[in-house]
Amino acid sequence: MADILLVYKKNFEAVHDVSLGLVTKALDESSQRRGGLRIDVRAREQVRRADFIGRDLVLVLGGDGTLTSISHNIDAATPVMGINSHPRTEDPLGSFGFYMGSNLESFAEDLETALNGDAIVNELPRLQAIIDTTSGNRFTTDPAMNDLLIANTHQYAPSKYHLRRGDHKCLQQSSGLLFSTWLGQGAWLSNAAGKEDLEQLLQKVKEEQKSTHYFVLARDIPPAEREGRPWSWMDWTDESTTITSDMHRGYIVPDGWDEVHFNRGATITVNAEAPKLRLLTFRRSMKVDHGAI
Repeated sequence: MADILLVYKKNFEAVHDVSLGLVTKALDESSQRRGGLRIDVRAREQVRRADFIGRDLVLVLGGDGTLTSISHNIDAATPVMGINSHPRTEDPLGSFGFYMGSNLESFAEDLETALNGDAIVNELPRLQAIIDTTSGNRFTTDPAMNDLLIANTHQYAPSKYHLRRGDHKCLQQSSGLLFSTWLGQGAWLSNAAGKEDLEQLLQKVKEEQKSTHYFVLARDIPPAEREGRPWSWMDWTDESTTITSDMHRGYIVPDGWDEVHFNRGATITVNAEAPKLRLLTFRRSMKVDHGAI
């Protein structure tokens, strides 16, 4: 018996309630055909890490934001399937659904494909930040599918830090460091970086690097600090990026979700070695070069 968790977006928009009804009906019908499925249904706001343990399949009904907001609960062994509950193709206020491999029209068929083990399995890289505090404690942030921000908690104040990657190091002042996976570049990076600069950087990207490398951007860095140190301003790399904070208080924000705070003197190391996300799709592979989302 397959053990399935359905996480859905719950807000004031009736479209999501209608979508939930259609999806749960299709799940019940599949359960009857298969002689029983164990199905738990949770609203995004009520779900906890323990709800994801031991699942054979996690279904996420909503948009990309719904998936990224709960993806940190999902380990590398659990397949996850996204269903777009409010497509932008039907409503300009809906979700683009880049990560949502299914929709309401195809869900029943896609569910059978997933349960039969015939879906396209995409192993998506995720970012992580490892924090070493001045008191000797070490902990790791939740993994980020799209992007990860390190900045001063007071956005009106500059982010000051010592930056190191490999043999390179410098003291830097910016409005914060933004890190992005290849697939997550359209979530924020493509807007934070200048179009010409990003296009030039994309020329460095090789197909085989997309699961091992990540983008890093020092936001609003003074032009004088870019000269002679292009690696410290904007880069595509597989090396760990390490900073030592010179801020009274800073934070790390994975995928625009939970904030993790740190104090002056803390060392933060960012890399793309977090557990991957096992995302199912049905008509296209996420390995295809889509460019910016």
